[in-house]
Amino acid sequence: MNPSCAECVLLQLNFLVDVWFSGKELMKIKLLLFSSLLLTSISSGCAGLTSAFIRNEWPSVDIPLNNEVFAVPKGYNAPHQVHITQGDYDGKAVIITWVTANEPGSNIVRYGLSEGKYDFTAKGTVQNYTFYNYKSGYIHQCLVDGLQYSTKYYYEIGSGETSRNFWFQTPPAIDPDSSHKFAIIGDLGQTYNSLSTLEHCMQTGAQTILFVGDLSYADRYDNHDIGVRWDSWGQFVERSAAYQPWLWSTGNHEIEYFPHLGEVTPFRNYLHRYPTPFSASKSSSPLWYAVRRASAHIIALSSYSPFVKYTPQWKWLEQELKKVDREKTPWLIVLMHAPIYNSNQAHFLEAESMKVVFESWFCHYKVDVIFAGHVHAYERSYRISSIQSNVSSSPSSDKSAPVYITVGDGGNQEGLANRFRDPQPDYSAFREASYGHSTLEIKNRTHAFYHWNRNDDGKRVPTDEFVLHNQYWGDGHRRRRKLERYSM
Repeated sequence: MNPSCAECVLLQLNFLVDVWFSGKELMKIKLLLFSSLLLTSISSGCAGLTSAFIRNEWPSVDIPLNNEVFAVPKGYNAPHQVHITQGDYDGKAVIITWVTANEPGSNIVRYGLSEGKYDFTAKGTVQNYTFYNYKSGYIHQCLVDGLQYSTKYYYEIGSGETSRNFWFQTPPAIDPDSSHKFAIIGDLGQTYNSLSTLEHCMQTGAQTILFVGDLSYADRYDNHDIGVRWDSWGQFVERSAAYQPWLWSTGNHEIEYFPHLGEVTPFRNYLHRYPTPFSASKSSSPLWYAVRRASAHIIALSSYSPFVKYTPQWKWLEQELKKVDREKTPWLIVLMHAPIYNSNQAHFLEAESMKVVFESWFCHYKVDVIFAGHVHAYERSYRISSIQSNVSSSPSSDKSAPVYITVGDGGNQEGLANRFRDPQPDYSAFREASYGHSTLEIKNRTHAFYHWNRNDDGKRVPTDEFVLHNQYWGDGHRRRRKLERYSM
């Protein structure tokens, strides 16, 4: 911790403001403080903070399968492992997925605007698969489209006494000033720490979950238990994922390349269970895709699929970035698994090749923020790039660059990455080896509030926060618009 850093002083002032003021007056003053914090930090290039907090973690072991968090609903062939994701490019559709254990059963979704009154139906598909000596249940996937924006829908799946009821809220219309709250989770797994992260995330009121890869950690098992732990994880996250759309991206633990089991097709379990609306963005693979949601354009990349020049992912991203319309969706967010900038000993420089290929694009198109996982700790950078220096270990301040945030701290059984490199590099603003999750609350076209929330022995503790200023609608854009008006 560097006590001379302007960020340290402003964080202390923020605490005093919380004590002295309240309501709208508090919000105005905090906005000024946080704006000063961000601008001062970028210009000063101070090394930021390394938190001295020591996590008194619960054991990093998976919750036993007989625990109630994995309980399957009672009744013959009852639907379970229910989860939803966005089903189209612009947020007027959802894909609903669920599993039935004994037989295919009904693949119909009944839905409507009132609880218990379902005026509409949609028909899905059903399939199952084997993975070594494991046979999955019957996996249903149903696209529900033609929905209205900013509307709460109730839906029912299953039949008879074992039917189950849920709801979801559609996002607001695509508009530069549409507000929306995202939660960001990575490397979750299914430990007691994972459960704490999930429960804390559900308390934030986030409307959409951005997931940056490494879901179940089922690949740490072998033989039949791999599939079993995919099932348990699906039931584990249902408490959130059946109601809030999760936008998925993949990590290394989804690859599951097991020649000794005769399983050599990467991402096989993941692809059967977690659909994405990839075709809506003209992607050739479910592993990379884009959606627009409220005022955000969200791009999910695959760190473990080919991405060098002229590969399908490279070609797709080149075209997708050209399609981004910052007049309609000013917030440009990228999801990936391996972090491009990371000052932890764990996975240091692992994403160097992706940085070389894509960093110039991220800066050219003024990406606002890039969320990654992989490193089991939290870290936030300043706006920096290596374009000028061409040295990853010594990037320079770049106002066109994204903020890089690593949230691989969901709570999985591999434990925390608690060995940060010393000294803390100048590009690193804040880092802490704890479990937690983040929220990004977009308020309008110019400002969003960001928080990282630590899991502290069962409590959710807001720990790192700042105001994120939009790259497109910033001061430069306003000056350009003013000049345009005068020139008419």
